[in-house]
Amino acid sequence: MRTAALYGILGPLSLSLAMSALLATPATGRPLAASTARAATPAAASIPSTPSATAPAGAAGAPLTAPASPAIRSASAVPVAPAAPAWSSWSGSPATATTAAVPPGDAAAARGVALAARRAAERGIAFRRCPRAEALATPITCGKVSVPLDYARPRGKHISLTVSRIRATGPKARRQGALVYNPGGPGASGMAFPEYAAERAFRRLAAAYDFVGYAPRGVGRSAPLSCQRPSAYAKAPTSSPPHPTAAFKRRLVARARAYVRGCVRRAGHALAHYTTLNNARDLEVLRAALGQRRLTFVGASYGTYYGAVYATLYPGRVRRMVFDSVVNPAPWRIWYRDNLDQSVAFERRWRDWRRWVARHHSVYHLGPTDARVLASYEKARRRLGHKPAGGVVGTAQLQSAFLRTGYNDAYWDPAARALAAYLRGDPEPLIALAAPDPAQAADDENGNAVYTAVECNDAPWPRTWATWNRDNTALARRAPFETWDNVAMNLPCAFWPLKPGRPLDVGRLEAVGPRTGRVALPPVLLLSAERDAATPYAGAKELWHRLPGSSLVTERKAGTHGVWGGPNTCVNRHVDTYLLSGRTPGRSASCAPRPEPVPLPAPAPLPESGKQPAAIPGTP
Repeated sequence: MRTAALYGILGPLSLSLAMSALLATPATGRPLAASTARAATPAAASIPSTPSATAPAGAAGAPLTAPASPAIRSASAVPVAPAAPAWSSWSGSPATATTAAVPPGDAAAARGVALAARRAAERGIAFRRCPRAEALATPITCGKVSVPLDYARPRGKHISLTVSRIRATGPKARRQGALVYNPGGPGASGMAFPEYAAERAFRRLAAAYDFVGYAPRGVGRSAPLSCQRPSAYAKAPTSSPPHPTAAFKRRLVARARAYVRGCVRRAGHALAHYTTLNNARDLEVLRAALGQRRLTFVGASYGTYYGAVYATLYPGRVRRMVFDSVVNPAPWRIWYRDNLDQSVAFERRWRDWRRWVARHHSVYHLGPTDARVLASYEKARRRLGHKPAGGVVGTAQLQSAFLRTGYNDAYWDPAARALAAYLRGDPEPLIALAAPDPAQAADDENGNAVYTAVECNDAPWPRTWATWNRDNTALARRAPFETWDNVAMNLPCAFWPLKPGRPLDVGRLEAVGPRTGRVALPPVLLLSAERDAATPYAGAKELWHRLPGSSLVTERKAGTHGVWGGPNTCVNRHVDTYLLSGRTPGRSASCAPRPEPVPLPAPAPLPESGKQPAAIPGTP
């Protein structure tokens, strides 16, 4: 799955966004998942990325990866989400899927986590001036925390996770410790999170909490993972047909197999240890290293999934948790079905954008109906198929750029302007919107590699191309916009050489130990937009039911991925109240949608959120 800037990869959640990163961003439009102006990678696990938020770059997949703005809603009953499509062609199902009653290697790993956390508590973190590579200015400081590569062997090889922090600004008597943030992915970094302390939407929280960000294992400078040369990953132009030919599909399969070989060759035995379970275990060690008795955590997109895994494994270590843009944690949906669901949801958001453009036909002249707007887009796609814009924007770059309209409403006007200008004969706005940034290639490739490793290691995937082809050929008939790009991003998992894990049954505390002596999980706060495509609303409902004490805040009739910190003051108020006092708005609450975008008199700077344009590894 993929995600966008404050939020990361999920999409296609991957859940995936065409092999590029999914990050959500706060209302400020500045990236939270990457420092300075860096773009986030997809996931989603889509985890179709979550998700997340490009092929293994970060979709939420339900890799689900972007910082959004929190909004507060008035209490009301939570609507019943529409039934999810049934994907019957693959054998795994709620009735037959085997889920982890106990995490694999739990006994040895649990001892390893306890030992690593003890040592981390003793050593703490030596925060100093941040390295130039992080592009974080004082008063933000940086440090490292050591974690075992393999928790079952805690005295074996260790890796270092990079951590960033800015101290709370309020009086010491009112400070509440550390607030740890993860923007999603898998594959997104939260190192830039302390920068948000200066933004108006976060100032009340910044007075009470140290803002702490970090790069999960494999990401950024945290023992970075790579599967191919960045220049190969960022190759452009590339193609992205909504209904590929048999020859194109054969090339997809060949590229996916080659990508897997690159992961194995470059990572070696370490490849098996990039998992959601280990991300949750790393979070427990980070808590101890920060000197926190209990963890206060905000996770977005894919961060909601591994945060929920943490809450299941360590309920007694949870103080407060906010899950923004929730990945569906049902074990039988991780990650293959989550990605299929994501493709359906993106089709709906794609239609939302086209209808909005049609309502403003007098501005953009792309068509007075959504069908006519689609015809304009298809005209541009055919033209780019014959002659890429600027020699670098082909049909894959076009699709990747316009997929961002599904992540964040802030892309609606820029995308419409760029399309209209291109059809009038001016390709420059489209090139600015969609061309890959060579300076971002290494970060994008790194995010995609982490996305792929985590999602492929986490759970079983269909192992035959026939299953993928059958499911997605049928799906593309009604949801052509993202379906095959999602396939391209996640297809390496069909050929993954490592034995997959079994997803933890999130929220089932007895799954990880006897009831006797267990501490109850405190109330957690869930945030979701009804029309979120990277992490469809049904996922929030699923986690809401799995965590009986949780509270679900819904942004009605909205679809921007990541709702915390954005323009919805209702959502932000609920988050502030919860994190500052522990009070939730009851079992559920609703917020009116953020204002709909309006056409601007002149082009505005692009927000650094949503799916970033990049070539999709694995596509011809």
